Amino acid sequence: MAQNERYLSAKEIFAKYGVDTEAAIEKLSGIGISIHCWQLDDVRGFEGTGTLSGGIQTTGNYPGGARNPDELFADLEKVLTFIPGGPHKINVHANYSIAENGEIIDRDSIEPRHFKRWVEFAKAHNCGLDFNPTFFSHPKADGLTLSSPNDDIRNYWIRHGIACVRISEYFANETGHPCVLNIWTGDGFKDVPADRMGPRQRYADSIDQIIGCGYDKSKVYVTVESKVFGIGVEAYTVGSAEFALSYAMTRGITPLMDNGHYHPTEVVSDKIPALLCFSDKIALHITRPIRWDSDHVVAYDDETREMMKEVVRCNALDRVFLATDYFDASINRVAALAMGVRNVQKALLNALLTPNADLKALQDSGDLTKVFIMQEEIKTLPMGDVWMEFCARNGVIGCSKWFDEVLKYEKEVLLKRV
Repeated sequence: MAQNERYLSAKEIFAKYGVDTEAAIEKLSGIGISIHCWQLDDVRGFEGTGTLSGGIQTTGNYPGGARNPDELFADLEKVLTFIPGGPHKINVHANYSIAENGEIIDRDSIEPRHFKRWVEFAKAHNCGLDFNPTFFSHPKADGLTLSSPNDDIRNYWIRHGIACVRISEYFANETGHPCVLNIWTGDGFKDVPADRMGPRQRYADSIDQIIGCGYDKSKVYVTVESKVFGIGVEAYTVGSAEFALSYAMTRGITPLMDNGHYHPTEVVSDKIPALLCFSDKIALHITRPIRWDSDHVVAYDDETREMMKEVVRCNALDRVFLATDYFDASINRVAALAMGVRNVQKALLNALLTPNADLKALQDSGDLTKVFIMQEEIKTLPMGDVWMEFCARNGVIGCSKWFDEVLKYEKEVLLKRV
């Protein structure tokens, strides 16, 4: 059976469940995802240190990682050829500033001009840009940053945060897309602290100073990301879930949830509708934790599907900023970045092909048996054929043959970097 025939058959099958596949394809074609750049070079950035610290660790030694801006932009351009729909965004960390003529850039003095090439790349590929201050892998990040009792260190990072606000405005003005500025630090203690409140009070004051610099809230959406624990901060994390959520809600900014930053028994899919009851917009960093915040490549797994179901069934596609966040150096980095984003899109398509209104009506009527039966039946409907049609209409390879292109790129480009 030809692909078009397979799609037409799938279209008829879904129609029996009251699902319009054409509407789902059209909707998915316009959903943008913020694609993180740091998968392509193991979060090293362009500062030249080449080492990670401050709670960040990448494992693996697969050959061909990007070593400089030219290589990273080339890899990112290749990734975009595998991702249908959009327009999408590129998510950039501050340690990806680009110096010229031997200039040494310290993080508290970065300026929009240091990110001009990112803007040029985004414009050339019809993308927006998101931004993240980098509070790790730096001599002044050996311990506490925005929560430090050392005024010199804390003020340094406050200046860095303010500089990042200005760059975020620059991104929004240049690309025409709002910029999500995400604040995350690895601040905390390895063992049980003597003072839990003080660091959090200093952290709140630091963020107050950063967002108090003044910015256009219609163009820049500041978020605060929490974490349950991390390497070297096993006993106490300053930016806990309670802190980050309380701060966001009391300051009128956007809460951000990374689904690897909670206890393994917690699921972000359940938290999405809870926050949407109270917050106009929320942001997600989509990853795949294995036992902890391991930042594995996003898979088409249960939790990814459930998160996207909640975004869709809550009619919140225009209220949720979707972004990927993982870094795996044990496999081909281009394939990893493309596959993770495609899996988020598959999960979105799965959600759009779910008869959500009918399932809700059944739940409200108390017919929970039929809810269960329908939820199980729709799992085996031919979503893959609709995915193939979606990709074809967007000029992207839908089947596994896209990986042949990755292998060709690896042979012709990546392996020559070794």
